[in-house]
Amino acid sequence: MTLTRRRLLAYSASFFVAAPFAVRAEEKPTIHVMKDPNCGCCSAWIDILENDGFDVTTERSFGTLLTRHKLDSGIPQNMTSCHTGEIQGYMIEGHVPPADIRKLLAERPDATGLAVPGMPYGSPGMGPEDEREAYEVFLISRDGSTKVFSHYDPA
Repeated sequence: MTLTRRRLLAYSASFFVAAPFAVRAEEKPTIHVMKDPNCGCCSAWIDILENDGFDVTTERSFGTLLTRHKLDSGIPQNMTSCHTGEIQGYMIEGHVPPADIRKLLAERPDATGLAVPGMPYGSPGMGPEDEREAYEVFLISRDGSTKVFSHYDPA
């Protein structure tokens, strides 16, 4: 196949038409969430992520199977919550705000991921933010230790 001026122009035009879509695809990170199919707060958290520009896939899991997945993925037992996400090699446990997930992806620390243990009221998916109780998002290190990644004051 010979590259003519006409073909070169056609290839260039198609590149410029497709380029914005490629950029948008990179801007929309995909997170895979394992959750109990009957959990309303998990679904509310997923809605918040989708509204914030995340592409979310889900997998039904519950009981000991979900607990085993969390522990096998490096989430310490004291950091667990009701659902577990995985995004770009990081684990996201519980009601982690989308802004913290984006910060994690931007900074790329050598870590297992983030966790909001328990189900603090007012965290994403757990009731109105303007009534939230104070809570912390923890960074889980590969050795299982944790440190505060971000703190949210009560509303």
